[in-house]
Amino acid sequence: MELTREQALALLRQYNEEPFHLRHALTVEAVMNWFARELGYGEEAAFWAQAGLLHDLDFERYPEEHCVKVREIMEARGLDSALIHAVVSHGWGMTEGDAQPEHEMERVLFAVDELTGLIGAAALMRPSKSVQDMELSSLRKKFKDKKFAAGCSRDVIAQGAELLGWDLDHLLEMTLKAMQSEEDAIEQAAAAL
Repeated sequence: MELTREQALALLRQYNEEPFHLRHALTVEAVMNWFARELGYGEEAAFWAQAGLLHDLDFERYPEEHCVKVREIMEARGLDSALIHAVVSHGWGMTEGDAQPEHEMERVLFAVDELTGLIGAAALMRPSKSVQDMELSSLRKKFKDKKFAAGCSRDVIAQGAELLGWDLDHLLEMTLKAMQSEEDAIEQAAAAL
C-alpha cells in the first residue's frame, strides 16, 4: 500500500509528538526530496521524501527498538516493502535493524540523517539561526569539533559518504545546499503542524 503525504504525516504524528522529532522528520523529508531531484531521480522524489519523513517513525516511542519496531508498524499497515527496507536500513550498524542500505536512496538517507542534525544544530548557534549564511568551512569546523552536537555520529556521516562513493566534503556541501534550498519549505511545514 502506498501512502499519500497526508497519510504519512498522520502516521508520523501518531507515533511522534515532540517538536524536535517532528522537525527532524520534516527536514530529512525535504533534504531527501532535494537529493532525488539533484541526482536524477525526480520521478521517485515523493518516495525518497516519504522515506525521509518516516525514517524515525518508531524512535520517539520505542528508542530501544529503533529500526526494529518500525518494521512491525509498517508491515501491519501493508506498506510497500521498499519503503520499509529504506526506513530500516538507515539505522544499519547503529540499531538492531538488520537491513543494509543497498540502493542510492537508502545510502543517501543513511548519510544525511545524522548530518542534517549536525547542520541544524550549527544553524541554531548562528546569529541568523539559519543555514542561509552558513559556509562549508564553518560546517567543517563543527564537524571536526567532536563535542559540538555530540549525538550526531561523525563516523556514521563519514561511512555514509563512503557508501555513496563521495568524499566527505562533497556530502557536507551537498547536504548544506539541500538544507539551504529547502529551509523555507521546512519552516512552512513545521509551522503547519
